[in-house]
Amino acid sequence: MSSLKEIKNRIDSVKNTGQMTKAMKMVSAARLRSAQSRILNLRGYANNLEELLKDVILSQKITHPFFEQKKQEELHKILIVILTSDRGLCGAFNGNICRFTEEFLKKEKYSVQDLFFIGKKGYDYFKFRAYSSQDLILNLVKENSYPLSAKIAKQLMDKILLENYDGVFIIYNEFKTVITPRIVCERFLPFDLSSERLSKTRQDLFSRDILFEVSPQELLDNLLERYFSVQIYRSLCENIAAEHGSRMAAMENATKNAEEVGKTLNLKYNKMRQSSITTELIEIVSGAESLK
Repeated sequence: MSSLKEIKNRIDSVKNTGQMTKAMKMVSAARLRSAQSRILNLRGYANNLEELLKDVILSQKITHPFFEQKKQEELHKILIVILTSDRGLCGAFNGNICRFTEEFLKKEKYSVQDLFFIGKKGYDYFKFRAYSSQDLILNLVKENSYPLSAKIAKQLMDKILLENYDGVFIIYNEFKTVITPRIVCERFLPFDLSSERLSKTRQDLFSRDILFEVSPQELLDNLLERYFSVQIYRSLCENIAAEHGSRMAAMENATKNAEEVGKTLNLKYNKMRQSSITTELIEIVSGAESLK
């Protein structure tokens, strides 16, 4: 049976843990507000840039390895970019996306499946599962910026051209709500240039007769570099916002659990203390009676 001192130490430990989780929740909430603002400002630009790139591709007969149209069954060698976090304490955030990726790989069964990790948790999950790991990029929360995304995009483009992948997918958590982020699997390459992918407004405004001040190939190269950088940056921002939301929810639950455990321990401590005092009073009274 635990002594009063041991229970008191446990109460202090649970109290300190609750204060820590509450502070972590407040930090994540502050960072989430900043991340949400960044996403809202970025989504529209990223979508319009994608539509502009498609307009340029469709307006000119430009050949590029990224534009080779292949059906899903023609994809044999693929590269999957997996976005997770570097730290834990965010509930099922990392576990869900790792399990989703593993099920995706088993279901599709491509002949070559290479993985490009952005975040340490995904790398640790697949480390002992016999998957081919290409690269690992860390410290996203501290260093997330457009220059870093441009660097990652350049690294990806060089790897795609060098390894001649049939398809490139990116899997990440898209921020929807604090409670439930949505796992997204986007196909980066090959580009889907079907008319169904263009909105009705853009189909009405679209014209193949576009005049370029620079050569179409030069414009296309610049747009591709910008497109990859922006899409990587958007995905990183979405994933980081979802991470902060998941951590905030997890720390809120941890704080509530600590409070409940603290109440239970306090009740137990008070009962034991009352029992100890009662026992001492009985001994004193019994001693006094024996002296009479």
